[in-house]
Amino acid sequence: MKNRDTFIKTIEDGYATKGDFIIMGAAMLDGETVKDAFVKVPLKTLNRHGLIAGATGTGKTKTLQILAENLSEKGIPVLLMDLKGDLGGIARPSPGHPKIEERHAKIGLPFEAKSFPVEILSLSHQDGVKLRATVSEFGPVLLSRILDLSDTQEGIVSVIFKYCDDNKLPLLDLKDFKKVLQYATGEGKAQFKESYGRISTSSTGTILRKVIELEQQGAELFFGERSFEVTDLIRVDENGKGYVNIIRLTDIQDRPKMFSTFMLSLLAEIYSTFPEQGDSDQPKLVLFIDEAHLIFNEASKALLNQIESIVKLIRSKGIGLYFVTQNPTDIPDAVLSQLGLKVQHALRAFTAKDRKAIKLTAENYPLSDYYDTTEVLTSLGIGEALISALDEKGRPTPLAATMLRAPMSRMDILTDEELRTVINKSQLVPKYTEIIDRVSAYEMLNQKIDVAHAQAEKDPPRTKSRARRASTRMNPIVKVLTSATFIRGALGILNKMMR
Repeated sequence: MKNRDTFIKTIEDGYATKGDFIIMGAAMLDGETVKDAFVKVPLKTLNRHGLIAGATGTGKTKTLQILAENLSEKGIPVLLMDLKGDLGGIARPSPGHPKIEERHAKIGLPFEAKSFPVEILSLSHQDGVKLRATVSEFGPVLLSRILDLSDTQEGIVSVIFKYCDDNKLPLLDLKDFKKVLQYATGEGKAQFKESYGRISTSSTGTILRKVIELEQQGAELFFGERSFEVTDLIRVDENGKGYVNIIRLTDIQDRPKMFSTFMLSLLAEIYSTFPEQGDSDQPKLVLFIDEAHLIFNEASKALLNQIESIVKLIRSKGIGLYFVTQNPTDIPDAVLSQLGLKVQHALRAFTAKDRKAIKLTAENYPLSDYYDTTEVLTSLGIGEALISALDEKGRPTPLAATMLRAPMSRMDILTDEELRTVINKSQLVPKYTEIIDRVSAYEMLNQKIDVAHAQAEKDPPRTKSRARRASTRMNPIVKVLTSATFIRGALGILNKMMR
């Protein structure tokens, strides 16, 4: 039996904090919960990002719920991804249960049922605040990624954006993008060739088909105006509780690329919009990215570099990022090393590959005099986790196997009637329900084509003019790579990060 008193002192000293904090639960020793040995996370360090990991069914979603509702109670808004539809229960208080009371008695923490202000967001036909962005805001790199384009095709997309920048043609929705794409190999072919080099008709045809495929998946609902303003994510209610913003993703699980690309676009927009905050007593906003591996899978090296840069730099804006996934190995090492809070639920060792992954996972945690980390990882029960956080000075806390507290809100879905009630109370739904279709590239190019046709009927045919020296003044590839469009396209923030 390990020395219990020494263990308690280690936990008390390691998790001591002078500022405000969230209690995650109580530490465990030899499989037993040590009452009142609270594992606390300082609010001051919650912009240092984090990880919630563990096998299916071990309690990751409930841990996410615990963090979200406690942040809300402290006046800190959060953004959640709801892929299974079971996070809406945060809007209703827990009905309670004898097992919850028993758990909290072991922890030494009174249980109190509470509800929290919820805003329902949607990327699709589902009800809620509509999340939209213009094609221009998305940028060529992310648009190419969601279309799954080749390098050559991605280059053409960059040229399209450059042309629209140069000619002040707003790219708002997919209708605009398709029109410019058709114009580049149609009526505007000569203009494009002179200024940007020849554009292949077969390549634009492939891009066009992929845009149509994207439209068939419902993307026309996402691209357009009114663009979502990220400052609407940082609201508090009349009682000072931060809003829990929940993006319902239950109907786009078969479109992971749409989800992951949207998240990257959102992070870029938050980074470019929010002012520098530096070190403060609590974060301004905390984002939980569920199924985090979807963001990193198939990402190019350049894109991964930009994600890593965002993770490093966005915390200075007071933003905390929390990745939720089954295994820490789903997260690139460069990102994993930036995550201050790690909540590791149980992992299952069914195969040799599983055992290897568990061993690697154990090496990501501080050494402990009280635990064999590899063994504990496979023996944790539901609602138990290994926790390593940062103290107020940014130092890692002692590793603690933790009996987690229960969520104060309902651990279940909302009924249809309850969901309608939440949506009907929203102040944002009316603002973003309105669809704006102002004059943009589609209308402007149609007008330009009509004028050209009318002029052609009046004027005699002209010979091809002036030597093509203009097109050789600068290599078209160089022009694109050095353009503001390309720089903006690398998540919209490259220009700032390269200074």
